[in-house]
Order: sequence, then C-alpha cells, then structure tokens
Amino acid sequence: MQEIVAKLTAKDDKYACAIADKIISESQDTDEWYEYFDEFALLLNHPKSLVRNRVLYILAANAQWDDENRFDAILDDYIAHVTDEKPITARQCIKALAQVGMAKPQYIPRILSCLHRADLSKYKDSMRPLIEKDIAETEKILTASD
Repeated sequence: MQEIVAKLTAKDDKYACAIADKIISESQDTDEWYEYFDEFALLLNHPKSLVRNRVLYILAANAQWDDENRFDAILDDYIAHVTDEKPITARQCIKALAQVGMAKPQYIPRILSCLHRADLSKYKDSMRPLIEKDIAETEKILTASD
C-alpha cells in the first residue's frame, strides 16, 4: 500500500493521475481497492490539492463497497472539502458527493445540509458561479434519488 500512496502523491502529476484513474475505474466494478480505504482516507487532508482531488474520487468510488461503514468515520472530513481552500478541490468534492450519496443514501440529508450552508464568499467571483452550479447539480441528483 505504501507504494500506491507514493504513486498517488508522486511529483509527476500526470503519472499520479493515471494511477488514480485506474483505481477509480476498477473501483466502479470491483471492491479490490476497498481494503485500502483507510489508507486513502489518510490522504484527504494532504497539503497538495491534486492529491486531495484524486482521493475524493477514489473514496467516492469505493463508497458502494462500504459494508463496514468506514465512511462514517471520515464523512465530516470529506464534507469539509465542500469549502476547500482550493476552489477546484471544492468543485471535485461537490461532484463526488453525488456518488457518495447514491451509494450511501443515509448520508443524503447531511450532504444536502452541508451544501445548503456552504459559505462560498471566500471564492473569487469567477469561481463562485461554477461552484454554485456544481452544488445545484449534486442537489438535483441527490433529491431525485431521495
């Protein structure tokens, strides 16, 4: 697993992104990566936003396999990225939350509540409308499945 973490946090972002894409893709169809859920979760607050972006999607892809409810322990940390310091990471989190909510419907009320009360005032005027649109799209997905 240390090797996977090293690959996901590699300086070569193109390489790290390819590894993350592979894990995300495989996680759509199989639970083979779920056993590393806790290790992935440790990267949620990585100093590098690109690592956070990757891990948000990896964890979302593995939510469907979470029979042990490991997501319960990280949900607050995960949702906190709705207002990540980096607007791109906030957007990635908001989009990934749709997948989390679909896999774990019990989280939908908490996710929607977080999205409703998200303070977007710290983001530049150029980014705020994009984040608002992402929130609206995720809300639409989650309320349709509710």
